[in-house]
Amino acid sequence: QVQLVESGGGLVQAGGSLRLSCAASGRTFNMGWFRQAPGKEREFAAAITWSGGRSDYADSVKGRFTISRDNAKNTVSLQMNSLKPEDTAVYYCAASGRNYGYTSASRRDYDYWGQGTQVTVSS
Repeated sequence: QVQLVESGGGLVQAGGSLRLSCAASGRTFNMGWFRQAPGKEREFAAAITWSGGRSDYADSVKGRFTISRDNAKNTVSLQMNSLKPEDTAVYYCAASGRNYGYTSASRRDYDYWGQGTQVTVSS
């Protein structure tokens, strides 16, 4: 069982930046970030393949967020720039124990989940 631990959340003003990090206790393949705002379903934000060669983003974050990973350290990061109040949510790190070779925006393709880290963007 792989454990995921997120860090880096916090409170930031609109237009600001935050960097989220997620450390995995074991080897993982596809990794991603999802987010859940109050009263809403958990939604896809970004994903990256094991090699790091492919990444994908939700339209709502494209051009502002960047996902990256360091396989030597078993970590994945999400750099969030130009943050908006609508980015406020709990952000979850997710990882797959299978190598799909492509990015996935589906929660069903991820086997492990972190506890989440709160990101709050004030207007």
